[in-house]
Amino acid sequence: MSHANATLTPRGRLLLARCVVIDRWSLRRAAERFSVSQTTAKRWADRFRALGEAGMVGRSSRPHHSPHRTPTRTERRILGLRVSRRWGPARIAFHLGLAVSTVGRVLRRYGAPPLRFTDPATGTRIRASRPAPLRYERATPGELVHMDVKKLGRIPDGGGHRVHGRAAARPIKKSVKPGYAFLHHVIDDHSRLAYSEILADERRETVVAFWARARAWFADRGITIERVLTDNGCAYRSKLFAAALGDNVTHKRTRPYRPQTNGKVERFNRTLLEEWAYARAYASEAERVAAYPDFLHRYNHHRGHTALGGLPPADRVTNLAGQNI
Repeated sequence: MSHANATLTPRGRLLLARCVVIDRWSLRRAAERFSVSQTTAKRWADRFRALGEAGMVGRSSRPHHSPHRTPTRTERRILGLRVSRRWGPARIAFHLGLAVSTVGRVLRRYGAPPLRFTDPATGTRIRASRPAPLRYERATPGELVHMDVKKLGRIPDGGGHRVHGRAAARPIKKSVKPGYAFLHHVIDDHSRLAYSEILADERRETVVAFWARARAWFADRGITIERVLTDNGCAYRSKLFAAALGDNVTHKRTRPYRPQTNGKVERFNRTLLEEWAYARAYASEAERVAAYPDFLHRYNHHRGHTALGGLPPADRVTNLAGQNI
């Protein structure tokens, strides 16, 4: 580690230059005295003659012209997507058609913190307190699917507080509350391909019927389900659901009070909340439900997935050509 009195810090350069310019030392003698090359001694002597003591301060090594640097307009688009949508380098790179390393360098150049260091809601930097997760991924589609139910409050007719504001929103009588919708999902572990429906409840008969439709949907796309991972909900522990799985599908359940085990479907729940359920102010529940198929199609076909290197889930399944997912 250098210090203020080290040779060829600004003070050492000044001493070398004075020896050459003022005391008339030869370049060879000065170079030997300060343990540098004659070229280095000449450079600092010439700079002392031209600029004096102020010229002994180091200059930036940044080139005056960088013809291959990312254009400023592209950098602004990268930063704009990071700020407005809070996307990572992989999703930004896929969206703009750039290399992930290029996007990463631009974000580091402007001091953008990693997403795990920021608040998901506000983008404000926070201290990372959680350890890095242990990631895994099955080798082929259908080897493991994640199954879950997301409970979501329905929107009252005319819109809720996101349309009118909390202060202006009318109180809803208990007898006419809109209740809840139940979003049932099946997510493929390898490709993150998602099949989902909005249903009225999460009873075992509903879950079994949904499982049959999901299994057929994946089968139509050439994916045979071998194993399913669920939480410990009553419907998933029922004999009716076990009979629906049959002998060819292995059922695994997560550890109680440990939703991280089923993390891929939990991450899908967060995505749909941010990009569909609360992405804009809906005037009614029917309007939000009508937008759900478009969200699923965008998620499966067009939305870049960070864990897939910025590619959408459909690109991981080779026999999806011509299919309408």
